[in-house]
Amino acid sequence: MGATAEGDLETDVLVIGSGPAGGAAALALATLGVQHMVITKYRWTANTPRAHITNQRTIEIFRDLGIEADVLAQGTPHDLMGETVFCTSLAGDEIGRVRTWGTHPAREADYVQASPSPNCDIPQTLLEPIIVGHAASRGSRIRFDTEYIGLAQDADGVTVQVRDRVTGAEFRIRARYVIGADGGRSAVAADVGLPFEGEMDLAGSMNIVFHADLSKYVEHRPSVLYWVLQPGADIGGIGMGVVRMVRPWNEWLVIWGYDIDQPPPEMDDEIATRIVHELVGDDTIPVTIRSTSLWGNNKMYATRYRAGRVFCMGDAVHRHPPSNGLGSNTSIQDAYNLAWKLAYVLRGAAGEGLLDSYDAERAPVGRQIVLRANKSIEEFGPIFEALGLTDAAEPDEMRRRIAARADNTPAAAEQRAKLRVALELKNYEFNTHGVELGQRYPADVSKAVVGDGTPEPAYTRDPELYYHPTTWPGARLPHVWLGRDGHRVSTHDLAGKGRFCLLTGIAGEAWADAAVTVGHKLGIEIAAHVIGPGREHIDLYDDWARAREVGEDGCVLVRPDAHVAWRCAGLAGDPAVELHRVLAAVLALPAP
Repeated sequence: MGATAEGDLETDVLVIGSGPAGGAAALALATLGVQHMVITKYRWTANTPRAHITNQRTIEIFRDLGIEADVLAQGTPHDLMGETVFCTSLAGDEIGRVRTWGTHPAREADYVQASPSPNCDIPQTLLEPIIVGHAASRGSRIRFDTEYIGLAQDADGVTVQVRDRVTGAEFRIRARYVIGADGGRSAVAADVGLPFEGEMDLAGSMNIVFHADLSKYVEHRPSVLYWVLQPGADIGGIGMGVVRMVRPWNEWLVIWGYDIDQPPPEMDDEIATRIVHELVGDDTIPVTIRSTSLWGNNKMYATRYRAGRVFCMGDAVHRHPPSNGLGSNTSIQDAYNLAWKLAYVLRGAAGEGLLDSYDAERAPVGRQIVLRANKSIEEFGPIFEALGLTDAAEPDEMRRRIAARADNTPAAAEQRAKLRVALELKNYEFNTHGVELGQRYPADVSKAVVGDGTPEPAYTRDPELYYHPTTWPGARLPHVWLGRDGHRVSTHDLAGKGRFCLLTGIAGEAWADAAVTVGHKLGIEIAAHVIGPGREHIDLYDDWARAREVGEDGCVLVRPDAHVAWRCAGLAGDPAVELHRVLAAVLALPAP
């Protein structure tokens, strides 16, 4: 970090924004020893608990970055997340439940087997200080109250104009690369002309954050979300709102919709308290309103994340409603994908071409999660249809139709059957394990992956609902438990830490020797692990033998972000020559 003669600043990477994407970028860059600076126009981290669902892939990233324990200590654990309720109010008629976030007994095993890390619920107000605090402790220079104004690129770097919001003084920051993580109205993405598809502000929503002890209505059915269908209530549209747990069971957030084409609704503490009481169904509950805020439902994604030396990530490039809980997760995963690539390029261990793979790999993921989140909103339609609400105009008639499902009539039996099917469809919002863990970067899309000549494995179950572990190049490394010194360690614990990892068996020890040779030639660290009896790591349950999809004399090469870079079915030719060829391709270096 330096300053020019005029008092302007210089750094290798400038991160604009300190939310989940920017904060994670800072944490990863600091952990990797990359000189960088973070600016944010805000005076501190998030002041409302917007994002909250934190999925297994994100917790794995936190595990690698050394903050998993801190996050889990402050998060609401997996077992308290999943009794998602549909009701007429918390005190009223329960319409149905969906077991969510992998808490169904039939799904729990999928989640436990897939990852060493559990999911959790942690509001953004608690998560951001953990991320930013650890980043600062590891060397991040974080400047609050510092507003981005504009930028100019040249062949050697980017000059960014900023303003100190306390003093009003303007100055410049010179960086070799810039990360735009400045949210859903990203000025950086606009300034560099990133192309977008979709629409903004399709619908309006309001958040009401409040404190109230709701234990007697929720403790016996613990969940993150309680969906309230209440025709005639002041919650917009068909009369549907959500009561979201922030902290069990006394801090909450109500979300309800309004017509975005009309002026925003007037709101004060009295009106907000009345809405809360209506959704809870008990006006005797003491309520303390903490804040209200408006936001828009979006359906927009960037088709390219890079413009020269500027990279955008997070909400800046994928803008969508909170359905599926994918927003902050995908943002953090964007940052993790880019950080190691910047680190390798900046220290001369990779060519500039490696940075092209960030755009190639992450833009398709952003598109997928924007479309998935919006589709989940559409999938509420069958619930309304099953209850007979779509063609009933009057609130009294809507309430009568909701109650009619309890009748002993053929019509009510048909209604109950339709409702059961409609609620099962919500698995695609709340149990999309494949969307969360199944991201693959095919070699024909990303040059940071080298194919092994095999076709992409077919999906044997629904690819959105179920994760399909595979070592096919570009896929996330499968998790299995190995043994070391009598203790269990995950394959994910062998990977990461800013280095490449090579996994092989006893018959493939030549691969491990080659990794030492090639790592020395390229000036990179390759952590080579021979898995088998008598070695440092043993295959406790033979799970790795089943998961590796190569012979014992083959190898699986894993990138620093725990995605498979390449694999080889067995020993072939000179392992050092093959490994050098592959790593040169992955790192965009000249062919050996």
